Amino acid sequence: MEDILNYLVDNQQQIYIFILAVFVGVEVISKVPTVLHTPLMSGSNALSGVVIVGSIIVLGNTASDNYLGLVLGFAAVLLATLNVVGGFAVTNRMLEMFKKKPAKK
Repeated sequence: MEDILNYLVDNQQQIYIFILAVFVGVEVISKVPTVLHTPLMSGSNALSGVVIVGSIIVLGNTASDNYLGLVLGFAAVLLATLNVVGGFAVTNRMLEMFKKKPAKK
């Protein structure tokens, strides 16, 4: 417990910056118009693709007896993959909304 408290005290500025970044990020994202959703989602998918590649590399270089590293690496690959697939599904659904409907005869 003492180690955790020492870590928090030593990294107090970084923790404050992280908390501030979370609040700023939420405010910025909540103000994005729906027209920009699809391009931003594509950028998010690209970033998640980089996370997948990075987590696969880290997972491949993790020692076989490091169970925590293996579990965290697997979770990173799994969650980033779900994020990419979900992002593409949402983007596809958004693009379907803008397609013209066929005329009824």
